[in-house]
Amino acid sequence: MIPIENIEDIIPHRPPFLFVDRIVALEGNRIVGEKIFPETSDFFRGHYPGNPITPGVILCETVFQTAAALILKLFPLEKGTTPVLARIENARFKSIVKPNEILRIEVTCGEKMGKFFMMEGNVFKEGNVLALNTKFSLALA
Repeated sequence: MIPIENIEDIIPHRPPFLFVDRIVALEGNRIVGEKIFPETSDFFRGHYPGNPITPGVILCETVFQTAAALILKLFPLEKGTTPVLARIENARFKSIVKPNEILRIEVTCGEKMGKFFMMEGNVFKEGNVLALNTKFSLALA
């Protein structure tokens, strides 16, 4: 398991915009991360007050950050090179995510074409309910 302190050694994101708490598995071209958005997360104050829901864009960013950790662990990059989002082919939201739910983020890296990585990510919440499925590309910048 890679805790948040070590995730900061892998990806450039920092609180309050770091959305991966820990990496629980890293095998081949697949990574599994975890995240819990506490009810004190600032975005809950304005995103459906009284009935807080984690914004879809935040769920997507959680997947993209987990994917960046996978790329940076698989491929040694030149200093200053950063994986950035290049394309979202689709993002399908299957279930809402409430505060304090344990999220499992699973990302696989598919084909690599030059500086582009074709990827797929899923977010599951407690009870293995699929909350998000997305296909996307990261590019090295």
